[in-house]
Amino acid sequence: MIWPRSSRYYCVVKDHLTLVINGENRTLPAVSNVLEMLSQLGIAPDRIAVELNGRIVRRRDWAVTAVSDRDKVEIVQFVGGG
Repeated sequence: MIWPRSSRYYCVVKDHLTLVINGENRTLPAVSNVLEMLSQLGIAPDRIAVELNGRIVRRRDWAVTAVSDRDKVEIVQFVGGG
């Protein structure tokens, strides 16, 4: 939404985000939190860890942790083996 330029303040809501995910620039449709981002990426939430701007995000906080344009995200998948 764009407010008229004649007003003192105006706001632009973007329909996409550019994120750095595992060192690679990625453009995604706008998402509001970590859980939505994982869904947009097609990543199942089991057996992964998410780091956002250098801080580990607890799984229980994914739905309430905001994701913003130009954030740096690291997604690590746990692999079992023997």
